[in-house]
Amino acid sequence: MKNKGLNEAMFLSLLEKVLPKATKDPHLASTIYDEVAKEVRLLKNLQAFDKFCETGALPNIEPDTMQEFAREMATKFGEENVEITPDEEGKKVAVEITLPDRTVTSEVKVDATIALEEEIKVPFVPFPVSLPEDPELVWVMARHEDLGPDEAARALSNIEAEFWETRKGLDLQKKRVEKCFAEFIVHVPASALKDSGLKRHYKTPETLQSLRLLPAAPSKKEK
Repeated sequence: MKNKGLNEAMFLSLLEKVLPKATKDPHLASTIYDEVAKEVRLLKNLQAFDKFCETGALPNIEPDTMQEFAREMATKFGEENVEITPDEEGKKVAVEITLPDRTVTSEVKVDATIALEEEIKVPFVPFPVSLPEDPELVWVMARHEDLGPDEAARALSNIEAEFWETRKGLDLQKKRVEKCFAEFIVHVPASALKDSGLKRHYKTPETLQSLRLLPAAPSKKEK
């Protein structure tokens, strides 16, 4: 049997299982888990960004494109930690990411052809989501075809936890927006979902109607 190693979901699941055995302090275990999960997500985001710099590209440097790219980078690394500078020729974009222990500098290509190829590389499949407390309310989302349902669910949970700690999430809470899945799925940037192989089918949540079979009409003999 070929060993493919631990992925992010498997590692965090293992950590969650082992920590209570290593310490009897549940608060300490929770703190350690949260900090490790943040570092894992940061590492994953850096790896994804490095790959994007190598193989991907932005379609152009128009204001809308640059604003969306800036929002995406801010969601991953924090708005105050990212500096984006397009070059005068419009062929590349310089990116500087300031982290607590280092500064990462990279360049993103600008090429509409490469950007289109990257967009359609992995197909999406339906990924319905519901909460245990309200199983009849279903959000119809999508996941990459090569991303399993369990991994997609864990990724979605991690994105939600991270979103409420971002500037946008904190601002919403200050405005007394309920900290719930419905509000999260409405306000989370599409790029935050896309980076983990997820996306919304709709801009706002929609519910699926549950079809119930009607009783069969009585036959003439039964009448």
